[in-house]
Amino acid sequence: MPVYLFVWTDENVEHLAENGVVPDEFEQVVCDPVRVESSRSTGRPIAFGYTSEGRFLACVYDPIDESTVYPITAYEVEP
Repeated sequence: MPVYLFVWTDENVEHLAENGVVPDEFEQVVCDPVRVESSRSTGRPIAFGYTSEGRFLACVYDPIDESTVYPITAYEVEP
């Protein structure tokens, strides 16, 4: 399981909250994804996976370097 440093700002935390997602859920999915693809709309990495509460999320982020990511958005999807 990879370990990342997440760059949280008021802006990206608020954006996740608009979709009912909290930073801890985002981190759970990105650190232990079921799969990772490229977003069809932006080309950014998108990780799909389950939270500890059983929610299946899609989490889009910008990789800054090998161990640092900037969260963009997340939302619940059907598994």
